[in-house]
Amino acid sequence: MKDLIWQPTDEFIRSSNVWRFMQRHGLKTYEELIARSTDDIEWFWDAALKDLGIAWYRLYEKVLDTSAGVPWARWFVGGKTNIVYNCLDRHLPTLSEKTALIWEGEDGAVRRMSYGELHREVCRLANALRDLGLRKGGTIGLYMPMCPEIVVAFYAGLKLGLIVIPVFSGFASAPVASRLANAEAKLLITADASLRRGKIHPIKPEADAAADLLPTLKHLVVVKHLGTDIPWNPDRDLWYHEFIAAQSETCTTERMDSEDYAMILYTSGTTGKPKGSVHTHGGCLAQIGKELGYHFDLKPEDRFLWLTDIGWMMGPWMIIGVHLFGGTILILEGAPDHPQPDRLWEIIERHRVTIFGISPTAVRMLMRAGDAWVERHDLSSLRLMGSTGEPWDAESYSWFFHKAGGGRIPIINISGGTEIVGCFLAPLPITPLKACTLRGPGLGMDVDVFDDDGRPVRGQRGHLVCKKPAPSMTRGFWKDPGRYLETYWSRWPDIWFHGDWAFIDPDGYWFLEGRSDDTIKVAGRRTGPAEIEEALIAHPAVSEAAAIGAPDPIKGEEVVGFVVLKPGYTYNETLREELKAQVVRALGKTLRPKEIRFVSDLPKTRSAKIVRRIIRAKYLGQTDLGDLSSVENPQVIDEIARAR
Repeated sequence: MKDLIWQPTDEFIRSSNVWRFMQRHGLKTYEELIARSTDDIEWFWDAALKDLGIAWYRLYEKVLDTSAGVPWARWFVGGKTNIVYNCLDRHLPTLSEKTALIWEGEDGAVRRMSYGELHREVCRLANALRDLGLRKGGTIGLYMPMCPEIVVAFYAGLKLGLIVIPVFSGFASAPVASRLANAEAKLLITADASLRRGKIHPIKPEADAAADLLPTLKHLVVVKHLGTDIPWNPDRDLWYHEFIAAQSETCTTERMDSEDYAMILYTSGTTGKPKGSVHTHGGCLAQIGKELGYHFDLKPEDRFLWLTDIGWMMGPWMIIGVHLFGGTILILEGAPDHPQPDRLWEIIERHRVTIFGISPTAVRMLMRAGDAWVERHDLSSLRLMGSTGEPWDAESYSWFFHKAGGGRIPIINISGGTEIVGCFLAPLPITPLKACTLRGPGLGMDVDVFDDDGRPVRGQRGHLVCKKPAPSMTRGFWKDPGRYLETYWSRWPDIWFHGDWAFIDPDGYWFLEGRSDDTIKVAGRRTGPAEIEEALIAHPAVSEAAAIGAPDPIKGEEVVGFVVLKPGYTYNETLREELKAQVVRALGKTLRPKEIRFVSDLPKTRSAKIVRRIIRAKYLGQTDLGDLSSVENPQVIDEIARAR
C-alpha cells in the first residue's frame, strides 16, 4: 500500500488496550474488529464497557432500547452509575496521592491537585451546593477560565446529579444569558477575571450582566482567581473559598440512572439560537471511555494535554476520559503562543506530556513562528498526538507529524461533534496511517458515506452518515425536540445526517473535506472549501486561508479566497496571481478564484475553527451575521469587507 507515513511496531500493538480487547474476543485484524463492532453494536458496547472497567452501582438489564424510535434510543437500561463514581470515587484510596491535574497559567504559575485533594474539594463544594437546596435534575452554569476550580465545579455538580452547563469563558454577557436562560439555571459558578496574552480580561462584570437577565438565577459563586477588584451584590454573590470553607470533605455521590442527564453542551447556530445538546451519565462514560481507552490507548501513567476550553466538548471529554483511567490532565490558561511562540512545546517538555491534542488551525498558527521554536525542545515524552476541529491540509499535517512528533508517533485525527460528545471517525493506534486521514469508523459507530440519493459511495465525496444509534448521541436538543429531529434525522429515515463531506479512498482510508453547508458550487461542480484552502496554503507565502462561494450570474458561484501571509511576505498583484494559478494547478481552471483578498487574521472560535459563514456574510454585505458569540477575535470581522 502506498502513501503510508506511519506504521505501528509489533511491540506498540501488543501493549495497546485495544489489542487486549481483540485478544479477549478472538479478533485478529483491524478490519475484523471494525466490522464486528459496527455490525453488532449491542455486543460491542457491552463487551467494551466490561473490558474498560466502567463501574456500576447496579448493572444494566438491557444494552439498547429503540422502542420509542431510533432517534430516541435508550442505552444501558436499568443501570445505575455516576461519572464522578467512575472518575474519582472508585480511585480512592489507591490513587489518593497521585496527581490528577496540573494547571499552568500564562504567567508560568503552576498548581497541582492529587486525586485525594480533588475528591475532598469536590465533596466540599457539593455539600455547599446541597445546602443551597440544589438537588438532582437542577441546572447550574460554569463560566470561568481553565483553572483547577473548573474541574472541581464540574465534578461537584455531577456528584449531586445536577445538570452542568459549561460555557465558554470568552463569551460576553448576552450569549451566557441565552444559554443559561434556556436551561433555567439556578446558580452560576464564575471567577473574577482571566489572563490571556498578558492582559486581564474581567469575567465577573459579564456574569453580573448575564445574571440580570436571568430570573431563575439565585446565586453567583465567585472564584478569586486573579484577585482583581470586582462589583459585588451581597444578596446574590458568594466567594467560592468562603462558600466551601466549613463544609465536610465527604459527600455521598448520587446514584444516577444511565439515561439521567449529566450536562448540556451548547453549539452555536446560524440563526443566533444556540442548540443545547443533552448528554447522559451512561452515554458519556461509554463513548468517552471507549475513545480515550482504545483510540488514544490511555493508561494510568499518561499525562494528557489537549488545547481546549471547558465550553468546547473537548474540555469535558478530556476531564472525564483521562480521570476514568486514573491518568493526569494538564489544563492551560491563556494563549498557546504567549508569552513566546514555544509555550506549548516548553510545557510538553517540562511536564513530560505523553499525549497531546490540538486543532489544525492552531498548528498553522504555530508554524508561522518558524521551526526553531519547536526544534529547541525535547518532545520525546510524547507517544501519541491528537487533532480535531477541521480537516487538515497536507503541509500542516506533515509539519506537526515531523516537527512535533519526530515522525515516530501517530496522529490520532478524530472527528465527531458536540452533539455526540465524541467521534464518528478515529484511527486506532494499531493501524498504519496516511497523511491527513481519520483512518476509519470509531469503534461501535456504524458510519457510511452516502450520495445525494442515499446510496453508499466509495472513491468519491459524499455525506457522512451514521446508520445505527450510539450511546452518546444527544437526547434531543434541550426544550427543542423538533429542531433535533429536523437537523439530524429528517434527510433519510433512521439515518443520522451529520453535515460533513467524507471520502473513502481505494485502500479504505477515510478523509473529511469540510462541512457540506460550506459547499461551493461553481458551474455545476461542487467542492469543499478545504480543497481550495489546502491549495492556497501550499504556497510558501501563505500561513492560513479561507475559501467561500460568492454568487455569480453565469456560474452560480465563484470562489473568493482570504489569505493570511507568513511573516516576511507582503501582498502584491504578482502574489495574488500566483495564488490563483496555484489553485488552478491543484484543482483545475473551473475553480480559479475570482478574488484573492489579504487579511491579517481570520475569524475563529476559541477552539480555532475558521467561521466561514461569517466571512461569507460579511463579504456579501449582509447585516445579519448570525450568532457571533463563539468568535474569539470579532475585531477581524470588519477587515473582511475592506480586505485588500
